[in-house]
Amino acid sequence: MKAAELFIRCLENEGVEYVFGIPGEENLDVMDALLDSSIRFITVRHEQGAAFMADVYGRLTERAGVCLSTLGPGATNLITGVADANMDHAPLVAIAGQAGTNRLHKESHQVLDLTGLFEPVTKYSASLLDPDIIPEVVRKAFKLAQSEKTGAAFIEFPENIAAMEVALDLLPVTQPTDPEPPALQVAEAAALISGASHPIILAGNGVVRSGASTQLADFAEKLNIPVANTFMAKGVIPFRHRCALGSAGLQANDYVSCGFDRADVIICVGYDLVEYHPYLWHRGRDRSIIHIDHSPAETDAHYPVAVGVVGDIKHSLERIAQLSTPHQGAHVRPLRERLVEEMHQHRDDLEFPVKPQKIIWDLRTALDLEDIVVCDVGAHKMWMARMFRCEYPNTCLISNGFASMGIAVPGAIAARLVYPQRHVVAVTGDAGFMMNSQEIETAIRCKLPIVILIWNDSSYGLIEWKQMNQFHRISNVRFNNPDFVAYAESFGARGYRVERTADLPTILEEALSNDTVSIIDCPVDYRENIKLTDQLGTLVCPT
Repeated sequence: MKAAELFIRCLENEGVEYVFGIPGEENLDVMDALLDSSIRFITVRHEQGAAFMADVYGRLTERAGVCLSTLGPGATNLITGVADANMDHAPLVAIAGQAGTNRLHKESHQVLDLTGLFEPVTKYSASLLDPDIIPEVVRKAFKLAQSEKTGAAFIEFPENIAAMEVALDLLPVTQPTDPEPPALQVAEAAALISGASHPIILAGNGVVRSGASTQLADFAEKLNIPVANTFMAKGVIPFRHRCALGSAGLQANDYVSCGFDRADVIICVGYDLVEYHPYLWHRGRDRSIIHIDHSPAETDAHYPVAVGVVGDIKHSLERIAQLSTPHQGAHVRPLRERLVEEMHQHRDDLEFPVKPQKIIWDLRTALDLEDIVVCDVGAHKMWMARMFRCEYPNTCLISNGFASMGIAVPGAIAARLVYPQRHVVAVTGDAGFMMNSQEIETAIRCKLPIVILIWNDSSYGLIEWKQMNQFHRISNVRFNNPDFVAYAESFGARGYRVERTADLPTILEEALSNDTVSIIDCPVDYRENIKLTDQLGTLVCPT
């Protein structure tokens, strides 16, 4: 068989369901081999969209999402989404066609050193320079992408290699198992927790990846320790849980940070430093940190680990809980009460443009608890991270390691493929929406109903927020938008414009019931950003 056919067989062997990408001259053999495969190729409108789709597929399934491009500009267009997956620890395998090996030694049309380009943003970057190594390279790429900490891998496939004849040779698919937590470290962590006066838990994205949400909730319940989650770990403990404090990371002097300021022991579970810089929540470097994760802690001056428990997170939590003494926990009740009060404050507000708090209240009310929101990057992300309640993990996906704009629309497409029975909403700013809005056509063509909720302020709102905070004036952040309703209809989608705040719940309900793509243009009142900044700046932690 052709090497390209063997390559596709290897992808099938890894359980690949979808390949997101764009055909090109240098991947012609691969595209032809896909016609005889069980793998479904999702033709996208930009390679960045393909990478974001693979990124979100990986987050939701814990299996590597796969994206494909041709050489040169096709491959470079993948890089942002691949970097996002790698830094956010989503399993992904990117594949790019390449010129024949007889052209790689010299200046040649569209030829770049792709393995060199992808090496800094992946866990593994390799070129298929011999057809006989295809099974090994594919297996290694998936093994590394799907092993903790999960991330991205890249494979370059020269076109002359793809056309060569080769024998069928598939390798067995196995993944390494998580090690058991060392008993000595478990005992040391339990002793430190038992002797603490005001412990607090910081739960990170590793809890989602390890499927340890139930164990985390049980741990907090048994030991009566409050839990703050990172943006990417929303839902790892149900918000209704009495120990849940919500998301940390909006600003250092936040409600949740009051808990960190008072804590003497901070228990970091599945926490990736890229999610929320330690200097923001451990300024004094004087607290005892317990690190519970699959991997040893990253070195950081503000993250000095007193006890590191490395191994299966689920088992670590269960065993530490068995040896630890429960706490009172009453000191965090005022923090939770104030956050809940803030979430309820604007639920009946009818001022227009719509306040961020009101948009979130109406969206949360319209959705079932297991429906999925894919949040883009911008000012709306900060509000969603703070105020959108989650009862389950992976129901509000936020990119916060690489934090790339443009992920929401393609990400929502992938989410709908993974969970066709759930509603999926892309929550995006107008700027982020326009970065990958071309993928509306992909959703329409693939018959994937999603709702796109645009927070419209005709500005790079988060940057404007920061400019006003720092300089009290703005610089080059304003722009004009198209008519989003007409834009939606030009694709064959349904378009809605919110003209009264009171209409938003009805519009959301109708959009969610549609069997096609629905786009909602919702003007947002970002004057609330400055009000929130002022509120947090004068916050006094309750005693």
